[in-house]
Amino acid sequence: MSLQCGIVGLPNVGKSTLFNCLSNAKAQAANFPFCTIEPNVGVITVPDERLTKLAELVRPGRIVPTTVEIVDIAGLVKGASKGEGLGNKFLANIRETDAIIHVLRCFDDENVTHVDGVVNPVRDKEIIDTELQIKDLETIESRIQKVQKQAQTGGDKAAKLIYDVLLRYKETLEQGKSARTVTFDTKDEQRAAHDLFLLTAKPVMYVCNVDEASAVGGNHYVDEVREAVKEENAEILIVAAKTEADIAELETYEDRQLFLEEVGLTESGVSRLIKSAYKMLNLETFITAGEMEVKAWTYQKGWKAPQCAGVIHTDFEKGFIRAEVIKYDDYLKYGSEAAVREAGKLGVEGKEYVVQDGDIMHFRFNV
Repeated sequence: MSLQCGIVGLPNVGKSTLFNCLSNAKAQAANFPFCTIEPNVGVITVPDERLTKLAELVRPGRIVPTTVEIVDIAGLVKGASKGEGLGNKFLANIRETDAIIHVLRCFDDENVTHVDGVVNPVRDKEIIDTELQIKDLETIESRIQKVQKQAQTGGDKAAKLIYDVLLRYKETLEQGKSARTVTFDTKDEQRAAHDLFLLTAKPVMYVCNVDEASAVGGNHYVDEVREAVKEENAEILIVAAKTEADIAELETYEDRQLFLEEVGLTESGVSRLIKSAYKMLNLETFITAGEMEVKAWTYQKGWKAPQCAGVIHTDFEKGFIRAEVIKYDDYLKYGSEAAVREAGKLGVEGKEYVVQDGDIMHFRFNV
């Protein structure tokens, strides 16, 4: 399952520095706009302590965590929806992502130029919101022109449904609100809405990039962002990207943990961000555990056993018979699959079983 989050923001807010912390790729981070012209793509591991603990019991040949792609996209400026700066390239790149990590500058530093001269994260957020909303409104108005006649006079139920969805979005966007604030009741409406691939319909996480002194509790800039997004149902994370970059340079886990403790953190901002991005995409993990490998597999929350089997191989889903399920806590408690079976804690589940995060699965199938 290929999943992609795009890092966006105005120039010089810390996007590339954050990307470098997240990924082994080293994007050029420089003090001028449009440092990142082609989107840098990094494949990052989703931290999951459960894999390490299971591996201590199973002693597999390898551990295979799940991953998410992070894309560092060129900085956007006011007027991007009309092609200003690298606007068209920015908008095309962001359209391909599944979710948005919106980096906001929440630190003062006279040595780092701000594209608008003064640090104001709420204004910066609104600039990007407005540009994306304008582009979405253009998309909506273009689609309305194509389906309006069919919807109003042709008796076409599908066209009428799409037309109604478009009108809901148009009204919302014209009010200066993002498409993600609109909710639809029926699955047909939800499907039609999804197929529009609107930029502002994507889930968003706001990352407040602060200085080291504000890494734990934030600052007045972060408070302003919280107030501005309180009705968006969006997550806010505080990350000191420059400090995270320094931590990432340390060679050993022990040194990195010591640095974190000195700053006052128990977990790195990067680790928190990756976990939050995974959750934001409504994703969960099931695990397979054997002598060859302990492996994490990504699935959409709410999927049933056959769908999850299909993540491993399509034949597993086609010929699904049953799933043998061990709860993670039971595996740790009894220490092995054999001991779990003996204790009667191994569940045998059918096609209607809704897989739970952390389930250790073994699929039986016949093709």
